[in-house]
Amino acid sequence: MISAVQTDPIVAVSTPSGMGGIAVVRLSGKGADRVIGKCWKGVSLDGIASHSAHLGKVLLEDGSVLDEVVLTFFKGPRSFTGEDVFEISCHGSRWIQRELVNLLVRHGARAAAPGEFTQRAFMNGRMDLAQAEGVIDLISASSKASHRMAMRQANGRFTVYLDNLRDRLIEFASLLELELDFSEEEVEFADRKRLRDLADELLGVLRRLAASYSTGKSLKDGVPVVIAGAPNAGKSTLLNQLLEEEKAIVSDVPGTTRDIIEDTCEVNGILFRFIDTAGLRDTADIVERIGIERAEDRLSRASIILWLLDTTGDTDNQLKEILNRVGELPDASHLLVCNKVDLANNCESEKYSPAEAGQGESLCGAAAESLFGKETAHLFDACMSISASEGYGIDELKGIMTSLACKEYNPDTDIILTNGRHYAAILRGAEALSRARAALDTGLSADFIAQDVRETLHHLATLTGTISTPDLLASIFSRFCIGK
Repeated sequence: MISAVQTDPIVAVSTPSGMGGIAVVRLSGKGADRVIGKCWKGVSLDGIASHSAHLGKVLLEDGSVLDEVVLTFFKGPRSFTGEDVFEISCHGSRWIQRELVNLLVRHGARAAAPGEFTQRAFMNGRMDLAQAEGVIDLISASSKASHRMAMRQANGRFTVYLDNLRDRLIEFASLLELELDFSEEEVEFADRKRLRDLADELLGVLRRLAASYSTGKSLKDGVPVVIAGAPNAGKSTLLNQLLEEEKAIVSDVPGTTRDIIEDTCEVNGILFRFIDTAGLRDTADIVERIGIERAEDRLSRASIILWLLDTTGDTDNQLKEILNRVGELPDASHLLVCNKVDLANNCESEKYSPAEAGQGESLCGAAAESLFGKETAHLFDACMSISASEGYGIDELKGIMTSLACKEYNPDTDIILTNGRHYAAILRGAEALSRARAALDTGLSADFIAQDVRETLHHLATLTGTISTPDLLASIFSRFCIGK
């Protein structure tokens, strides 16, 4: 665990491990200028201007040149860590990186612990805890949506949002505390109706934040989309079409896919985790049965399920099997996708035209309606027709999936929880505020209500690190890679 009072110079490679054209070695802390000065040949470091870059050489103890580098200096507190920081851009040779770090250690620096640079930024007031965790998400962002969410957290928008919440709660608490000062006189400074309205408003905000976690986690890790249906419905063909590569083996033999095939792909700025599954049917084949059991497990954890209906086969039995399962999976969004419409007798290729998502219609509306009827459409978030082999309707399908992935939350504008620690704190805060709200209805005295409001404020304060423990900090910053 890193001590909060350490200011000694620390050093680490800040670029990804491996060999590249350029690598950056970061040096931060009190006395960092003395450490680098022992091996630097170039402009004098005395009085060097902040945010300036200089070409020079790094020398080994015997006077030989280790590398020609660019030295960039950031004077504290106007630096990432709040301390004096030197960033040395050297050539990307692994040997040069390793030897440069070792050289600086021999000259008085210490190898940085994971996340120590960011922890020092937090300790020195350069960022709060929520922003620091945003840096972790920013580094690991794998899509436009996850990048946008991480940026809002790292640049402090989440903190501003929380501060506004806390200010409203402090207003609530101050009125109650004022009553406590005059409790013997039985004076109510806080209008109970106003307090109830304020509590309802804040509870709504906290509950919406908590509800956003499911969406945020999916957007961050990849929205799980399960492709399900009868054997030979075209699930593997659709997977290949969505991924735009031949990921799964495709054949006319039913039961070709016997295990889970999974891969990720960014669609319209959102990372999707597409999962191809074994065809759902009764079978005596032990291996295929295991594949079907795994498919059922993935269905129970899916955010979106694409139910493929083979329009060239027995649609009545297929639809009956699908409908039996839809009701058992209430947490997922369900799309009924009529596949192989280019081969079905009741569809003609010239009828293909995009339809609005979510209207209970298909790309081939009249034909699809004859297959499953209007009474079935309302069970699904959308119904549409495609040809996975020919690519008809795939762009429209992607558009519908994008809408369902976000639902009522917009990753470009809304504050969305992506961190399990934040989710737990918001839930606990909402529970405490719910107790305060209930106490207002039952007429409890201000001291009981104030206690629950103070607890809500406590949980919100843990999000930004206003209240923290050494164990919490150690847990958070240990998730960083060394050099960050």
